[in-house]
Amino acid sequence: MNQRTLLITLTGPDRPGVTSRLFTVLAGFPVTVADVEQVVIRKRLTLGVLVAYSGGPSTGTGGTIGGLWTAIEQVAADLDMDLELTTGTASKEKRPRGRLHITVLGEPLLPSAMAGIAGRIAASGANIDRIERLSSYPVTCIEMAVSGADPASLRAELAAEAHLQQVDVAVQRWGIHRRAKRLIVMDVDSTLIQGEVIELLAKHAGNLDEVARVTEEAMRGELDFTESLTRRVALLEGLPQEVFEKVTKEVVLTPGARTLVRTLKRLDYHFAIVSGGFTQITDGLVADLGIDYSAANTLEVVDGRLTGRVTGEIIDRPGKARALERFALQSGIPLSQTVAIGDGANDLDMLAAAGLGIAFNAKPVVRKAADTAVTVPYLDSILYLLGISREEVEAADAEDGLTEP
Repeated sequence: MNQRTLLITLTGPDRPGVTSRLFTVLAGFPVTVADVEQVVIRKRLTLGVLVAYSGGPSTGTGGTIGGLWTAIEQVAADLDMDLELTTGTASKEKRPRGRLHITVLGEPLLPSAMAGIAGRIAASGANIDRIERLSSYPVTCIEMAVSGADPASLRAELAAEAHLQQVDVAVQRWGIHRRAKRLIVMDVDSTLIQGEVIELLAKHAGNLDEVARVTEEAMRGELDFTESLTRRVALLEGLPQEVFEKVTKEVVLTPGARTLVRTLKRLDYHFAIVSGGFTQITDGLVADLGIDYSAANTLEVVDGRLTGRVTGEIIDRPGKARALERFALQSGIPLSQTVAIGDGANDLDMLAAAGLGIAFNAKPVVRKAADTAVTVPYLDSILYLLGISREEVEAADAEDGLTEP
């Protein structure tokens, strides 16, 4: 017997019991369920069910498949829903190879941006299998499952379109790895927190302008980090150690930082920070946010005052990559399951070493080198790249009685 299929598509107002009612009717006929998809947008339901049956078009309970058609039509009429029925032949072909997750972030997300991205996907010969909204505010995030694509070429095409449309697009490989435990390693200054700690210290020393100038050169990759750190720290000589308490109170977390860390910890992910800044400040962040691992420089203090030097190993560009590898080993997570997030040239080695490197509101040289870039100002947008929706985050917060951002 030939296997034939019937695709049933119901569209109309969402209400409890639609799916149950349809499957109850289907249970009375000799069909098997081959595929199911359902989506609700603004209380409008689209339900698609693909069933398979043996024999020709006239086969079915009561002698005809028409009996099934009639029963389904009655369900649609009772529910005041639109119905489409499409027949076909069962196929065991697998989806094309090269399956990818495509994540689009926009603030706002315009139809022209989606048209451009969908056009590039189609031009590459790939197909969009599924589209899902992960967030509607404060940014709109759409995730697409795409098959039949060459990852490298499609990533380049979509990066160009993202720049043109002023949106963020991430291209990631498909697979069960996305559900596995991960290690997230994040830069601190201008990433986890707003601004640069060394500039807050320099403000108290009266050297803000000079320190800020050197910081900017280092962030653009125009100056070796160790040299820039040495020059800037020297300008802090003589500050009383009480300045650390003052600066700690001045540190402002990036919007969404607490939500990001809290959500990742719920998922049993490991979270780490690596900083070219200073342990005298990062230790407070570790305690406040419940961070698992951290690495940063330490300012030397003698007789209650800063000496203008650092002690111990300097956490520079290669030092950040070494820290990521060390944290991955300690947590028992392979490098392929690590995610690194940073904004400056000092983060490049770390971003390259991680399984996924994300440039967050980064300098051009970093955006170009990273796997993907996020330009919206909300750090919890990173969650969408991991396939976590805002609704899931808010539901978990509500269960815990949390309302703060």
